[in-house]
Amino acid sequence: MSKTAITAAPILPVLAERWSPRSFDETYLLTKDETISVLEAARWATTSNNSTPARFSVLVRGTELHAAVAPALASWNAAWGPTASALIVVSVSKVNPDASPAVFAQYDAGLQVGNLVIQAQSLGLVTHQMAGLDKAAAAAALDLHEDMEIITVIAIGKIDSADKLEGVLHEREIAPRTRVDLADIVLHGMPA
Repeated sequence: MSKTAITAAPILPVLAERWSPRSFDETYLLTKDETISVLEAARWATTSNNSTPARFSVLVRGTELHAAVAPALASWNAAWGPTASALIVVSVSKVNPDASPAVFAQYDAGLQVGNLVIQAQSLGLVTHQMAGLDKAAAAAALDLHEDMEIITVIAIGKIDSADKLEGVLHEREIAPRTRVDLADIVLHGMPA
């Protein structure tokens, strides 16, 4: 299924074609090369002082860690999230190595995840980021240090037919992509 964005100006195809499906091919498993490639893209993201604060827990479907964390997915995410090839839990430390508050960590992690998502898209993979997660349960299952904070979980794999989904999930899968108008997000400096 293609959902190429209708944009106000041309953008890179890999950006225009990226969207967040919920229907994943349950027979596909990420390759080692694909996994390393998306993580390497995240590692080379622009971050404050090259701090690279995000930490990634890659939970491949069928493994003990996947089975331990998948039940922490909340609401609708629990219905489709575990079918992806893997779940990637993204966390950051709340403090810098010098013990100061890590005030830019979440912003920098967002940049890292952006790189990961675009790299996945360029490899023919799809991703869907989720906030609906029992973070405490996932952190316990992953044995994360108390200074670590989970910020998102990403489903990654190959897309499958929207017809696998039912009800509201199917409706969302086939709905056109929308965004707020460009003029509404640019507060100053919008060309006339």
